Amino acid sequence: MSILPFDQREGFIWLDGQMLAWGDAKLHVLSHGLHYGGAVFEGERAYGGKIFKSCEHSARFQRSAEYLDFKIPYSVAELDAAKHLVLEKNGLKDAYVRPVAWRGSEMMAVAAQNATTHTAIAVWEWPSMFDMATKMKGIRLDIAEYRRPDPKTAPSLSKAAGLYMICTISKHRAERDGYADALMFDWQGRIAECTGANVFFIKDGKIHTPIADCFLDGITRQTVIGLAKARGLEVVERRIMPDELDDFSECFITGTAAEVTPVSEVRGHRYTPAAITRSLIEDFTQAVRPDSQSAAA
Repeated sequence: MSILPFDQREGFIWLDGQMLAWGDAKLHVLSHGLHYGGAVFEGERAYGGKIFKSCEHSARFQRSAEYLDFKIPYSVAELDAAKHLVLEKNGLKDAYVRPVAWRGSEMMAVAAQNATTHTAIAVWEWPSMFDMATKMKGIRLDIAEYRRPDPKTAPSLSKAAGLYMICTISKHRAERDGYADALMFDWQGRIAECTGANVFFIKDGKIHTPIADCFLDGITRQTVIGLAKARGLEVVERRIMPDELDDFSECFITGTAAEVTPVSEVRGHRYTPAAITRSLIEDFTQAVRPDSQSAAA
């Protein structure tokens, strides 16, 4: 995998309906999205040349923009086709897929009703974070200082760039202290999610996960809930308080980048990745295979 900065890589990026050389896909420094946070994005993965749940991601991409009061000028079908075109043009089968949309440079003030919406899609190699043996050891999580905001104060259900500012700060602080990531609480002090992944806990054979009403209801999260129920496992979506952290035996996180990753610690609270977590990792690995995706479709 290349270690070059992202602006120095080679390949092709789809920008506003055209396929451009990687280095030519640019935006102006006075783009509204850069200054005022008017940008949304998606994180997707392609496995064996097929993007997992591409349509669902494209639909959420559109909804995210609508929450921010702008419209992506492409249909779900057009976005799906563009993503696959970029994948093929770059000659990649297993890759990370990043659609992003932002307000342009026609206006430079808080109001931006006349700003053009720009849309880009890039892909790059990004292998799974861990092999199974390493993954089953579990990662360590810190507890973030910042909290997910009250939905009345921010468009919490949008995958909006601005909502990730506190995630970046929290992840940096966690990594400086030797953790892999940080668990975030919501504005009322209840367990919410990690900086870029949803979280699940296991107690007495049941899976518990926070209600996704002030943070993103991840597509991987939804997939894993479905896989768990298909196994006959009970999934309880509820409010989970920090004082319950010692009550659980297993913990894992889910997301496009994380896939299904076990957790061994949340700042002093210990867990042992075991059978349920392993089974869901295996089920998810099977679900994202191109032949499994085709059968599901």
